[in-house]
Amino acid sequence: QVQLVESGGGSVQPGDSLRLSCAASGRSIRRYSMAWFRQAPGKEREFVAGIPYSGVGMTYADSVMHRFTISRDSAKNTVHLQMNSLQPEDTAVYYCNAYILRKDYWGQGTQVTVPS
Repeated sequence: QVQLVESGGGSVQPGDSLRLSCAASGRSIRRYSMAWFRQAPGKEREFVAGIPYSGVGMTYADSVMHRFTISRDSAKNTVHLQMNSLQPEDTAVYYCNAYILRKDYWGQGTQVTVPS
């Protein structure tokens, strides 16, 4: 069992940056791949970025490539998402995800709003 808590969301202007954090508790996530997803109003949840347990070979959605960076701090059992050059289309609830022993774990989400 693992609990995930996201933080760092907020309302920013286009072109601004935010750094999201996902703190895990209940078990170490150092041996598992982690990911960020997002869900905009009226849309399905979509993949944003993923990081393997090794921390090498991250993957990104085309829409965030070269703007977002996922990273992990195994010592703190935390995953981060650095988001630069935010645009109105990035507005969504952002969720942290862990896939551990064939089960998906999700946080409660953090809202990111970029007004047009």
